[in-house]
Order: sequence, then structure tokens, then C-alpha cells
Amino acid sequence: MRFLGRRRRPPPVGPRKNRWNDPQGERAAKEASRAKTARRKTLVRWVSMMTGTVLVAWLIVMGVKYSGPALQTLLEIKTITVEGVHHIDKQKVLELAKVKPGTGLHHVVTRVIEEQVGSHPWIKEVEVTRVPFHELRISLVERIPAAVIRADSQNFLTDAEGHVLTSLGQTDDDALPLMMGIDAKALLEGNQSVRQVIASGIELAKLVGQTFEGRLQVNVENPSNLVALVQGVRFQFGEESVGEQWERFRRVKPTLRTLNFDGHGRRANEVDLRYENRIVVREGG
Repeated sequence: MRFLGRRRRPPPVGPRKNRWNDPQGERAAKEASRAKTARRKTLVRWVSMMTGTVLVAWLIVMGVKYSGPALQTLLEIKTITVEGVHHIDKQKVLELAKVKPGTGLHHVVTRVIEEQVGSHPWIKEVEVTRVPFHELRISLVERIPAAVIRADSQNFLTDAEGHVLTSLGQTDDDALPLMMGIDAKALLEGNQSVRQVIASGIELAKLVGQTFEGRLQVNVENPSNLVALVQGVRFQFGEESVGEQWERFRRVKPTLRTLNFDGHGRRANEVDLRYENRIVVREGG
């Protein structure tokens, strides 16, 4: 019992061992540990990102697979509305659009439909809009007939910009100015210079129409010398602005008492506006 109750003696105190601390080594070990930890975190982050991406992609695929029929039914086109038609038949617009009821709105590429419908010569602008949930709307701006062009014994209808709208054949529209002297091939090819000449002739027709009633006929064979005929009087225009030349005629018109504007003369009277600051009048019999 005395043996069990005796205290254990502490170890004898000996000389302290010399230990050399290496600060650079400890610093290198810490940096290596931090680099290892950073690599581990980067790996974990990359694995998590890839796993999340795969999971999202799988969810999208499964959603499209199982929700496709429901989405098709929800966005099914049941109505195709055509706005702005006056000269064009609505059925023709639908044929150009090539979209049938039952197609999903989300499958429609509006730009393609706009290009298809816009290929019609009567159509100047077209806008295609998806209207939730079952309507496709096609809004049009048609070209406005502005002149009849007589070329190669055929009549063609054009707008104010010189775009050919349709061929009239031998028929005519006397409510519009008549233009002659244009090459039919260049007209149908949409030659830009021909369009500019037509636009000048239409501008001239508007100016003359403000002063005289009746149909205006314009010969545009020579663009630098437009010749217009209205109410039996022949007008010649030079390269100067037709607006300025016509204004010059309007200022002196009240003094031209001898001009015959009834169209019954045996030979048309003539007003030559090609000279600067003056007007030459040639009277017929």
C-alpha cells in the first residue's frame, strides 16, 4: 500500500537540447500548403461548375422533350391577320408568306416572311409581328400608282419612285400622267437612271396640275429636255430645276393672252422654258 501511494519522481533535469529554427523553411512550407489548398479549391470549383452545367443541360433537354407538344399547342397559329391591303389580294399575301395555321409562333422567322412578302412589286414596306398567343400579324404599306409609262407599245403602271407595279398591256388609266420615250427593257430591269427620269416627270406633272386641268403627257426621251403637253400647249423644259422654270412661266402667264389653252388649235402652241430668265412663245395656227 505504501508502494502504491508513493509519488512518481519527475524526470531529472538535464541539459536543454539545442534546436535551430529556420524561418525561410517555415515560410516555404506555409506557401506550399496554401498553394495545395488553392489547387484543391480550384478543382472543387471546376468540378462543381461542370456538374451544374451538365445538370442544367439535362433539365433543358428533358423540359423541351416533355413540354414541346404543350408549347406547340399554347403557341399554335390560329389566325393570320393581313393589314394595309388595297390593290393586292389577301390570299396572294398568304401565299407569299408561306405560313399555315397550326405552325407554332416560336417557329416563325419574321425576317424571312418579310423578305418573301416584300418581293411583291406592289409592296413598299412590310412588318411581321407575333401576337400572343395564336396570331401572326402582317402589316403592309402598298406603293401608290403615280404614272402610266408607254414603252414598246405597252403600258406599265409605276409609282412615284419609278418602280413598275404591273403591266397594263393595251389598257390605260387617264387619271394618271402619261410618259413616253423610255426603254422598256431598262424600265423592267429597274434601271436607276430611268427611275430618276420617271420621278422628274411625275414632279413635273404635279406642278403643271396645279395650274392646268386635264391629263399631262410627258416625253422623257431626253432627260435634259423634258417635253410636256397639256390642253393643246407644248412646254419644253431645260436642265434647270423644273420647279424654277414652271414658276417663271406662272409669273408671266397672265400676259400671254394669245396662247390657246383649249386644245382645239390645228397645231399646239409652244412655250419654251429652256432659256435663262426668259420665255419663248411659239404660237401655232
